[in-house]
Amino acid sequence: MADDPKLELLRRVPLFSQCRGEPLDLILRLADEVDVPDGYTLMRQGNIAQEFFLIVEGRVRIERDGRTINTLGPGDYLGEIALLSEGRRTATAIAEGPTKLLVITHRGFNSLIDGSPSIRLAILQSVAERLRGLEPDAPG
Repeated sequence: MADDPKLELLRRVPLFSQCRGEPLDLILRLADEVDVPDGYTLMRQGNIAQEFFLIVEGRVRIERDGRTINTLGPGDYLGEIALLSEGRRTATAIAEGPTKLLVITHRGFNSLIDGSPSIRLAILQSVAERLRGLEPDAPG
């Protein structure tokens, strides 16, 4: 599984950047590969967040309050906060053309981290690093 391009994509996601070997393989097995058609709405602003999306092929348009704010492509991801907390979506995401995604649900992810202390620790370290980056003058 080491040469799997989807595994390489997962390694680049900051939330999973501290995961190595078997923990990363477990996350990959948890991810469902999904093909969606042009115009498919992956998530809607204001709805409860329940999935994380990693774009394998295609493009996804991100809209906030009806205005396009970004376009994402292969290797980009969205909805990572949904894995940690089922809050409200801050944007709408729509496939622009046929798109292949890896999808991880909040429920599946929680069962994974409940059963794997090494994954839980790696993700907590990644979140801590991200928070430190937001506050560059904060003490470690």
